[in-house]
Amino acid sequence: MKTILLASLALSSALAVVPSVQADEKAMEAAGHQLFAHHCAACHSLDTSENAFGPSLFGVVGRPAASVPRFAYSKAMQASGITWTEDNLRKWITDNEALVPGTRMRHVAISDPAEQDYLISFLRSLK
Repeated sequence: MKTILLASLALSSALAVVPSVQADEKAMEAAGHQLFAHHCAACHSLDTSENAFGPSLFGVVGRPAASVPRFAYSKAMQASGITWTEDNLRKWITDNEALVPGTRMRHVAISDPAEQDYLISFLRSLK
């Protein structure tokens, strides 16, 4: 009986964490959306049918670099061979010129790891 009670309590505790984790992720996405608006929205669209000065970032996580239709990428970006993993996005927003020397995007550094997490969380939500 004691074992069943302990197992039941453990399951209840685990289930209580799920809404908290989901709330934390939504808060991170919201913070990332604010960072996007401040640092990225002037040049990047979130509309899949519309590029701006930069390519649309809708669905960017997991996408090969230089693959958005109707956007004229730099030769450096076309030759980069990278995929926009979370790790590569972190490197890009820290120092894009170091990741892809010769890119045409002006450098907009976000060096705070928490802000990087927020922005990546927001970009990950764009599906």
